[in-house]
Parts: sequence; structure tokens; C-alpha cells
Amino acid sequence: MKFSLSREALLKPLQLVVGVVERRQTLPILSNVLLSLEGTRLSLTGTDLEVEIIGSTEVGVATDPGEVTVSARKFLDICRSLPEDAQVDFSSSDGKATLKSGRSKFTLATLPANEFPSVDEGEKSIGFEVQASMLKGLIEATSFAMAQQDVRYYLNGMLWELSTNKLRVVATDGHRMALCDGVCEVEVGETLTAILPRKGIMELSRLLGEGDVQVSMGSNHIRITGPDYCFTSKLVDGAYPDYDRVLPKGGDKLVTGDCAELKQAFSRTAILSNEKYRGVRILLSDGAIKMVANNPEQEEAEEEVTVNYVGDDLEIGFNVSYLLDVLNVLKGKDIRFTLSDSNSSALVEDDGDGSAVYVVMPMRL
Repeated sequence: MKFSLSREALLKPLQLVVGVVERRQTLPILSNVLLSLEGTRLSLTGTDLEVEIIGSTEVGVATDPGEVTVSARKFLDICRSLPEDAQVDFSSSDGKATLKSGRSKFTLATLPANEFPSVDEGEKSIGFEVQASMLKGLIEATSFAMAQQDVRYYLNGMLWELSTNKLRVVATDGHRMALCDGVCEVEVGETLTAILPRKGIMELSRLLGEGDVQVSMGSNHIRITGPDYCFTSKLVDGAYPDYDRVLPKGGDKLVTGDCAELKQAFSRTAILSNEKYRGVRILLSDGAIKMVANNPEQEEAEEEVTVNYVGDDLEIGFNVSYLLDVLNVLKGKDIRFTLSDSNSSALVEDDGDGSAVYVVMPMRL
């Protein structure tokens, strides 16, 4: 196998795939990246057996097609360390790969390409095209609410629900929930659901850019193909909670206020909240919302913000980090809270855009 191309052309696909490669692997070949050359098309593949990313680029000079695997991290570190305008000459034979650039020469150990595992796409049940920016927006609006290491493994991921002309994504960790809808041109007979694993979501968010992407959903896998990458992920096997039951219904206390002003006030109050529980008390009265936080050192923070609210006084506690996570992803100027009593969840949304809704459970303080 032999080819030559610029450092930039090699670095771009390599950076796309290296994120999925784990540093510590039970199988040594999983810490490698697979290089495949067909004609003038070079493909680089990284996988952890759950998620697979293939990045591709055109090579300037290709004289000998073939396949080989090399250490992903070492290969990336070498390419990064070369000068910006460097030309890279790559060749492999007899279990070794050689990189030459200017006066630099590196010899890397290789492992056989036929031992490199591929994530099987499985049966395709539906395919459709969406805007990459829309998909990225859905992920950014909801991914913060995914659980990280919950024993309920299906919460360590994101639900994608596909119905005719609509893609809904839902994430929850049991204490808060994020839901966001996007538009896509697709006809489906009945609603299709898939749970994407947390790592897959994080890697996909990094890949998505401009233009359109092809999405292929199956019973066990999802594949998303962009202009210079192909992302495949296994789906989480499990039943996602009925999120519709979690959405608070019948809240009679409507509060609207300036998103930026509320975010700043909550951020300042959070400084003196209990570091472990992050609790903040909210006292609601006509035209004002008061936030109070204190900690075991007997320190206290108090903020008051003018809001649009007319109704009974209400005192309720929340984890301030959960509220700030929501305020950080809302794009509009004004925010709307819907509350019913001190023991019920709050519904939070952009006052002018109903495509995303957030649910935050209360805390006992």
C-alpha cells in the first residue's frame, strides 16, 4: 500500500474517526485505525464495536491500493506534529508502515487489516434525508439531559422517534427531561423508535456540519452518511420510559421572564448553593421571582428578578444546575415556566418557540 497527500487532507478524516477509538482496549486492534485505499479514495475507519466512523479523502498520488491498520493515537500525533504545509508519503509492507515527510521518517507497527472488526449495519427499515444542522440542533438542545452511568442503561442514551415528516428526540436521567422536535421529509406507516447510545450521540454531534445527510434506521443499527464520513452505531436494546406521562399537565401558574437575566441571577445564586445537592429555593409572588441558596457554612445568596406573573405565592426547590442547563440551550429572548404546586415538576420552554420543552423535577429543601 502506497500513497501521498498533504498533511491537512490526512488530518481531517483522522480527527473525525479518532474520537471513537478507546485508549485502553481489551483487543489491541481496536486501538488502531484501518486505512483502506481504493483508486484515489482513502478511507480511515475507527471503531469500539458499538460505534464505527469512516472518514474519507482523496489522495494526490496513489500507486498501490490496499489495507492496513496502525495505532490511531500515534498516527494522529505524528500528523499533528508535522509542519502545516507538509506532504506525507505513506507506505506499508512486511508488518510495518512508514511515514515520510521532508526530513522526518517514522516507522509504525501494523496489524492485519482482515482482523479489523466492522460494525454490521443490519437490516435497513427506513432511509431519509435531513439537514445536518437540524440534526445537530436537536442533539445540542437535549443531550445534556442524558444519564451518564445509570443502571437503567437505556437512559444512558437518546430516544429518536420518527413519524411522518417529524423527528422527535428525547433525553432523560430520571430527574429532568429534554424533548425537541425537528422537521424531516419522510413518510412512515407507524412511529419508529431507536435509542442511540451516549457515546454515539457525542461523536455524531462532532461530525455533523452543513448540508444534508442520509439517515438509515434499522432494528439494531443506525447509519448516517455525510459528504466525507459514514457513522454507524448499534442501538441500545430496551424500552424507553413513556415520556408523555412525565410531561406535567394542567399547570396553572405561568411565569415569563427574560432568559439572560434569569440565567445570570441563577448563576450568581448557585455560587453559594450546597456543592453536593445544588439546591435553590424559588419564591414566586406577583411580578417577581426570588431565588435563595445557602450552604452548610451558613452562607446565603439572594436574588430577585422581575417577571410576568399574577397568582398565588409559591415556594419550590430545584437543583440549580438542572435549571441552568436548560437556560443555556434556550435560544429565545424570553422563557416560560409552567408550575402547579411545590411538589410538581416544572415545564420550561422558549416563550416564542414550542419545538423544545424541558421538565425539571422539584427538590425538597
